[in-house]
Amino acid sequence: MGGKKKIIKVLAENKTVSAVYKGEHGLSLYLDTGRYKLLFDLGASNLCLENARKMQVDLTAVDMVFISHGHHDHGGGLAQFLKLNRKAPVYIRPPAFAGHYAQKPDGSHSYIGLEQDLLPNKRFLFTEEYVRINEELEVFSAVRGSRLEPLGNRHLLMETEHGLAPDNFLHEQNLLITAGDKKVLIAGCAHRGIVNILEHVSANRYGPVTHVIGGFHLYSPPTGKYESKELIRGIGDYLQQLGLQYYTCHCTGVEAYKQLKKQLCERMHYLANGSALTI
Repeated sequence: MGGKKKIIKVLAENKTVSAVYKGEHGLSLYLDTGRYKLLFDLGASNLCLENARKMQVDLTAVDMVFISHGHHDHGGGLAQFLKLNRKAPVYIRPPAFAGHYAQKPDGSHSYIGLEQDLLPNKRFLFTEEYVRINEELEVFSAVRGSRLEPLGNRHLLMETEHGLAPDNFLHEQNLLITAGDKKVLIAGCAHRGIVNILEHVSANRYGPVTHVIGGFHLYSPPTGKYESKELIRGIGDYLQQLGLQYYTCHCTGVEAYKQLKKQLCERMHYLANGSALTI
């Protein structure tokens, strides 16, 4: 890729930069590395396809797709994309199509997983805990640790042979893109905790990372509540020590973003739907 810059466009996100683009509780990012055209997640619906047209993104030219985890707000547009684009492989974790649920405040459960009838599909490439696709692209999962982990995870469940159980998020994966002296970490919701994800990168020598993009799951839709100010402050302190550039969105939540922005100042940015970023 050499010195070419990466272009990132937000095709689906909760907030929007203008009335031209509709927003939704979901995430979809288009990435042009100069060598590859990628999609990271496909939002909660076909909205990302609509916004792609408005942003002059040709989805038929996409080379690869990465689905961060098995929740519908990150794979809702997958079925329609597979009809539109006939070539791009979809990198996804094996447990992503297991049943995933959210527990509501009244104790009932709602299905938040991917469409089961998408299986089987030869275009799905089920990833292991670490896959080096080439010198530019890597994906990793199975992040351990519980340091500053979002407590909202307690309301998220998965199907097992013994019934519903707390989600272990083995279906969550993260993408690393290398370009010269820059390395970008892209997370969907960072359910395992952005701190644990970054420590996993460091411990396994996948870095050093220069930019972090994605949601930090500091707002829980099932409960409508944010993580505590103390936990958010702890995350901000950790991120501040690393001194990277952060672009957050989606499940971080606006109020949590504002708190992180106060701590990190020019190092923290918000990526709203319809926005574009060059690195």
